Amino acid sequence: MKILFLHGLESTPGGQKPTTLSNAGHEVIEPYLPANNWVDSVAAAQEAYDEEKPDIVVGSSRGGAVAMSADLPVSKMILIAPAWKKYCPTCAISPNTTILHSPEDKIIAFADSQLLSKMFGAELIIAGEDHRMNDSGALAKLIQAINDS
Repeated sequence: MKILFLHGLESTPGGQKPTTLSNAGHEVIEPYLPANNWVDSVAAAQEAYDEEKPDIVVGSSRGGAVAMSADLPVSKMILIAPAWKKYCPTCAISPNTTILHSPEDKIIAFADSQLLSKMFGAELIIAGEDHRMNDSGALAKLIQAINDS
């Protein structure tokens, strides 16, 4: 499966989550999203989507908000602890979106994902030990969410 992975604010391409997806046999596209430029980040996501036509989009933290803001016409989206309230409070998601989030997250409130799920009918899966979402349990839930799509 071809996956567009949009990294978080303090991450870069090549992190643990996209590496895990690649190691699981998926083709992973990871554009660089400049931390200091929201507009350029959204444009980079849109450009990568237009060029690669991925089957699924995975956005982590700020990357989740980037995915929401770009309004990509993808059949499946997975948001990992999306920072939507900070970056994209008026964005919408489709009901075929899956949200992964840890109640132990100290950076993005779990309640934000509960609200997003309730507002748009998206599936919310409890996963992970913290915001980073790169513990084995969180990574297993991510792989499962992709395989279930």
